[in-house]
Amino acid sequence: MEGIAGLVAGVGYASGLNLYAVIALLGLFGRYDVAEVPAVFERPEVLVVAGVMFLVEFVVDKIPYLDDLWDVAHTAIRPLGAVGVAWLLTGDAGAWEQFGSSLAAGGLATVSHLTKATTRAAVNASPEPFTNSAISLGEDGIVAFVVWLAVTNPVLAIVAVAVLLVVGVVVALLLLRTARRTWRRWRDRRRATPRP
Repeated sequence: MEGIAGLVAGVGYASGLNLYAVIALLGLFGRYDVAEVPAVFERPEVLVVAGVMFLVEFVVDKIPYLDDLWDVAHTAIRPLGAVGVAWLLTGDAGAWEQFGSSLAAGGLATVSHLTKATTRAAVNASPEPFTNSAISLGEDGIVAFVVWLAVTNPVLAIVAVAVLLVVGVVVALLLLRTARRTWRRWRDRRRATPRP
């Protein structure tokens, strides 16, 4: 039970950050015998499509404001994708366990996606472009780590996901508060500036 819970928690959380990386990693882990995954993830066409989409997201995710549009477009895609991935991964479980696991993965993906989107929107309010790229690279690293942990040590994956959820929500709230303060200062300065 802990194995399924950790696997579902890991792929659910990671899918909210980058669904395509999750699918590609599961396929590669299966191909290279790192983990036992359903054969569909190892199919060449699945690996190619997931790899290409990961590369597209890798580039788009580093461009301020374009990443916001990408996140908006993926608000439904990432959670639904997490549901599908969890459904496939829990195919040997009972129907109710598979259903519950899939819903849990979708819920975790929704929370991590919304945290990511909120954080990115706040960071995009900053005038310099480097923070956005650094955060995006950090997210890519988190996805790889969490998926690897989910397939190799599911119990630790549960702990990691719980910590990441709490930290992500706290950081998103702090960044949002900072962005609001910056926006208010900018607006007040504009109002205070005499118009010709």
